[in-house]
Amino acid sequence: MYYYIPQPPFFIPIIGLFIALTFGLTFQMQMQQRIQNWLKNPKTQGAYKLEGTDLTLSYQGICLGVWVFLGGGLQIFGFSPISAFGFALLLVIGSGAFLWQQFGEMLVEVQKNGARALDLDQ
Repeated sequence: MYYYIPQPPFFIPIIGLFIALTFGLTFQMQMQQRIQNWLKNPKTQGAYKLEGTDLTLSYQGICLGVWVFLGGGLQIFGFSPISAFGFALLLVIGSGAFLWQQFGEMLVEVQKNGARALDLDQ
């Protein structure tokens, strides 16, 4: 059985991209504020941890936008809505959790060895 759409939903990926970019900008601003606070008080206990509802909600908003973008993109290629958004959800949960973990480990490395630990040219 074929799934046929008379007009592919081009607007859905655009909405997802807008959501992801909007939450990405808020995440960027929050991280810049935290970095400025860390530079002022480098010995602050727990300053290098990814905690707080502001960061987690921003990151979850990015993941939501990416999920809508991927699901809509798969629908354009002829996937049914359930399979498109289901597959996109699996991709977003897996990659989102992996990136959050890597980002946290990177911040711990910066706390231990300074910003030079991130320099790939050494």
